[in-house]
Amino acid sequence: MASKGAKGTKRAADKSEGALGAIKRLRDGADGRPGSVKELLTKVQTLKDSVHNLKETTLTLADVNDGNKYGDVREVVGRTASDIQNDIEKVMVELATMIINGDGFGYELPTRATVYVEELNRIVLKAKSTFTSFSNTGATRKVTILTRVLQLVHSVLTKGIHVTKRDLFYTDVKLFKDQKDSDGVLDDISCMLGCTRNSLHVVASEKGVVVGRLQYLEDGDEIDCTKMGIGGKAIPSNMTKVTSMRSDATFVLLVEKDAAFMRLAEDRFYNRFPCIIITAKGQPDVASRLFLNKLKRELKIPVLALVDSDPYGLKILSVYMQGSKNMAYDSGSLSTPDIKWLGVRPSDLEKFKIPEQCRLDMTDKDIEVGKQLLQEEFITQNPDWVKELEIMLATKQKAEIQALSSYGFQYLSEVYLPLKLQEGDWI
Repeated sequence: MASKGAKGTKRAADKSEGALGAIKRLRDGADGRPGSVKELLTKVQTLKDSVHNLKETTLTLADVNDGNKYGDVREVVGRTASDIQNDIEKVMVELATMIINGDGFGYELPTRATVYVEELNRIVLKAKSTFTSFSNTGATRKVTILTRVLQLVHSVLTKGIHVTKRDLFYTDVKLFKDQKDSDGVLDDISCMLGCTRNSLHVVASEKGVVVGRLQYLEDGDEIDCTKMGIGGKAIPSNMTKVTSMRSDATFVLLVEKDAAFMRLAEDRFYNRFPCIIITAKGQPDVASRLFLNKLKRELKIPVLALVDSDPYGLKILSVYMQGSKNMAYDSGSLSTPDIKWLGVRPSDLEKFKIPEQCRLDMTDKDIEVGKQLLQEEFITQNPDWVKELEIMLATKQKAEIQALSSYGFQYLSEVYLPLKLQEGDWI
């Protein structure tokens, strides 16, 4: 049996091999190494060219559901304020008629069941609904809240303004009691009226940030994301105000965590490797998902993702790619298919010799979530993703992006990411 000293020596040797081995493979022209940044980015440029030349699909849900392949499914669309106002007024007239006729009142609300549409690479809403009645004591409060929020949305649309979900909550705190109650019915209203949530003029507070090689107009003001410091520019909650996007970036780097974002922003990673860096600081919010979708569509550049090597990092990536089940009705504008998984992947733990003390044991819950992901269609259709998940579940180990800091605080920006880009190591 090896002594503790021998094991410690081996760990140190493995760590040294991992750090030095990666640096030796770099061809970025820095610190006397051969090559250049242009040479390093050859495979990224090829990926960019393929994305740029790809013909934008004109497939709609109606096209792929010809013959009722996926059953009765639906998606909402962006609608004008006046159209939504008219529909809310029609709903109120119908409610009044029901009350006058002695039928009570209620709403036909979607069940929110979803189905994955392979051709569109996203989930959509099944067009199933149930009648929610005020006379049902279990639904009385929800129907009351929904009626009040409909009134507030109509008022906002009439004034031609936008409000945050927090603003909406504070208009009637005693009724709503908890913001999740007023937030929840917004999705029901969007489904009921067949419009995107953005069309209701109710937006979430700003959460995500962006930095890097991007300029755009926000409500007429020029925004230059190269001059936003290490904190970045807050992604605007009202996407209709964002116009005229311009960039010389080769790719978008989607980062799960704020800590990694700040490291890359402070190191001005985007100056050396032309890119746009985005984070939603964990679970993606609606504004960040809308912004990423708009970036990909308008700039036609690839999106590479940097997330933790654990099941939840992959779940976050899945929300960006195929949409969330809660908002499946609007997955067309909230999802960005074909994001490449750059890292940190389970295979990277050995490839980069991440020290054992920087790896974490997966919990029973982690393993359960990982097994569930292996059943998801967007995973099973990509054999490379399946392989990575299987490695994770076999080793029962996970690691955060920050595990790379064991080789130095700037290892992420100076070695790990450049080498990944150089080798085209994404799936």
